[in-house]
Amino acid sequence: MSIEHKIIEYRQKLEKYDTRLIAVSKTKPNEDLLQAYNAGQRDFGENKVQELARKAEELPQDINWHMIGHLQRNKVKYIAPFVALIHSIDSSRLAAEVNKQALRNERKIACLLQVYIADEETKFGFSEEELLDFLKSDQFSELTHIEIKGLMGMATNTDDQAQIRSEFASLKRIADRISAEVDSDRVSMEELSMGMTSDYEIACEEGSTMVRIGSAIFGSRNYPPTQTTAP
Repeated sequence: MSIEHKIIEYRQKLEKYDTRLIAVSKTKPNEDLLQAYNAGQRDFGENKVQELARKAEELPQDINWHMIGHLQRNKVKYIAPFVALIHSIDSSRLAAEVNKQALRNERKIACLLQVYIADEETKFGFSEEELLDFLKSDQFSELTHIEIKGLMGMATNTDDQAQIRSEFASLKRIADRISAEVDSDRVSMEELSMGMTSDYEIACEEGSTMVRIGSAIFGSRNYPPTQTTAP
């Protein structure tokens, strides 16, 4: 099945949940993205700053670029002028840097706070209490050039669907708690970014508003060749 047909198929599947498709295009060539674009897709997710910045320069200007990967503070400046949504704000220090670069670019940057919900040490994110403390802090009140649109979370990589469902449900519960406890015009819980190719249906059932799907649309990732040293 072509990329165009896969885009249409997934958008139709997500329609009943009112969930938005983020096409995860990391490592994919521009030609593949243009096929998805020609099928009406406008939201694309990347996890490497350099690749994201290059594609944003080369591809149509009405694409909404989503930064979905772990973001280093020293690279925020490269995407600050144009990024539509940063899904992976996982610390107060990163939030402060995004605010600084947003101010330099005279814009407000929409962000999601990444929450640690998985039973895996390799995942990043705030704990629930860290999140509430940050949003109620004086430090956050000074970050006037970022807007918190919701939360992002990644479930444990497991075949246990009950565990995955429980983790997604916990993210929705945290979002509801923030809505009840945090009074700020720069904080809304309108977005829940959770669910990928393997677990998006469970995520949608638990309230996801956007799912990040890549390999099921574009095929397996294309990694650059490994650099080797001559013997």
